[in-house]
Amino acid sequence: MITTLWQWATVEDARSGDLATTGQGGLSAPVAPGTANNGGAFSIPIALRLDPLTATLLTIITGVGLLVAIYSIGYMHDDPGYPRFFALVAMFVFSMSMLVAASNFLLVYVFWEAVGACSYLLIGFWYTKPEAARAAKKAFLVNRVGDFGLAIATFLLWMTYGTLDFHDTHLTDGTIVEGILGQIRLADEAGYVGGAVGTAICLLMLLAACGKSAQMPLHVWLPDAMEGPTPASALIHAATMVTAGIYLITRSAPLFVGCPGALTMVSIVGATTALVAALIATVQNDLKRVLAYSTISQLGYMFVALGTGTMLGFTAAIFHLVTHAFFKALLFLGAGSVMHAMGGVIDMRRFGGLRHVMPITAGTFLVGAFALAGVPPFAGFFSKDEILATLHAKAHPEAHGSDHAAAGSAGERPRDLAGGAGLVASVPVRPFRPGSIITRVSLSDAHDVSPEAHDVSHEKVGLDALDHPSTWRLLFWMSLLTAGLTAFYTFRAVFMTFTGPVRVPKEAGNHAHESPPAMTTPLLVLAGLSALAGLVLFVTNALSNFLAATPSLTAPAVARTAVPHVFHWDIAIQGTLAAAI
Repeated sequence: MITTLWQWATVEDARSGDLATTGQGGLSAPVAPGTANNGGAFSIPIALRLDPLTATLLTIITGVGLLVAIYSIGYMHDDPGYPRFFALVAMFVFSMSMLVAASNFLLVYVFWEAVGACSYLLIGFWYTKPEAARAAKKAFLVNRVGDFGLAIATFLLWMTYGTLDFHDTHLTDGTIVEGILGQIRLADEAGYVGGAVGTAICLLMLLAACGKSAQMPLHVWLPDAMEGPTPASALIHAATMVTAGIYLITRSAPLFVGCPGALTMVSIVGATTALVAALIATVQNDLKRVLAYSTISQLGYMFVALGTGTMLGFTAAIFHLVTHAFFKALLFLGAGSVMHAMGGVIDMRRFGGLRHVMPITAGTFLVGAFALAGVPPFAGFFSKDEILATLHAKAHPEAHGSDHAAAGSAGERPRDLAGGAGLVASVPVRPFRPGSIITRVSLSDAHDVSPEAHDVSHEKVGLDALDHPSTWRLLFWMSLLTAGLTAFYTFRAVFMTFTGPVRVPKEAGNHAHESPPAMTTPLLVLAGLSALAGLVLFVTNALSNFLAATPSLTAPAVARTAVPHVFHWDIAIQGTLAAAI
């Protein structure tokens, strides 16, 4: 049964009796009585759910996927594997679309694996080349490490919460089973476990996200993925596989905010990856490898924002994901246009002055470079500013106290958005039935405001001790340094490729010329989006307002951190100066 609903508050009859089934298309298997589930059987409905986060990512996946497909008509026209390539691209886009639209963690895992399989086939598309075969194998094996983390996290979620569904589900006896991201649990401050089990779940999800989104130490597969066709590289780097980790953490936001140590680790991993990848990019001579390390670095930026655990952090990460999809697809397709004209050569030391030979490619590539470097008013400038702003707020909470005070009433918003108060009052809710791993924290304990409770909160131990302003100040300066390095390696690539006297490698012969319209048209469309999308989305605040209704972000711990939409001139100036220097 495939259903698409805008309101997650709507629940469906997906189980019947003591042995749960899903009616049409459900997966059901009996389990031993007393295990951690709410219906006496393991039952996972096959359903799709649409919310603002899913809608945003579907727009990016399908939109960029369409432009890549159009571009591929010209790029792959002479390749004998032309039909196979388009079949793989279609399967890749389908798998990623299903991943972000899945209604439970099991389906997420299924399509998580499908995305990995598609990437393996696309990276190894020219499988007769030993380099391509090795790169595909490397990508597959490295991602298996992260996939193992998601598999164990899914098991722990089942044992802890008794369900893998995101949404609340009606039973035939009139009660409701609380979904992990359902309106009932989201409205409850004590709805999510912390401690060792909660932290373990989050760290395993972080491991999975590091695999798909190429964060250290699982980043090593992405640079070698350049052995595949350039359109496939653009799809992997801009709109599909590498965004899966960002989606997973954003979707699981209520789980992470209850484990501050694990949440801080997300930012630490992101900042470290962003800085190291930017440093490596500064010494690369292969144009596609420069862009590959740039992708790793920019994904690190998104992880830094996610790790703040604030509404601004989550929306800034998705904002940067959107703008990055536009300008990174543009840059990769531009690199493919250069490679197409240079007879397959991509070493920047072997060509130059191509603005005279390929004016459209040069102009659109420059727009993408401005966006990547964060030059105002291009797209990357605004999304980067929001990430630095949310980091600055964590590093200097005293300077942002007034903003958070103004948002003090935001904690009531989740119940209002979901209509949770009316549902809880009128419909019986099946009690939480944990497995043998953990017990649920009582609501009174979660809201203990006694002086003793405040004293204990300051005695952070283990990973939780990382959540300290001094840590965030270090991460802020690391991110600022990364911004400067990004501008350096970006314009180094532009100058080496498009400026100076014309130099063409012998492989290009006498036929170096601008790419055909099938390839330049997507470049022009992406250049327009890279130039204007960030400005429009920031001025209107449309994306942030749209994402605020995402169920994961209506959890009180996230929603109460919402702050008024402002432009941080001081932070923007710091970021711009870092890039200029």
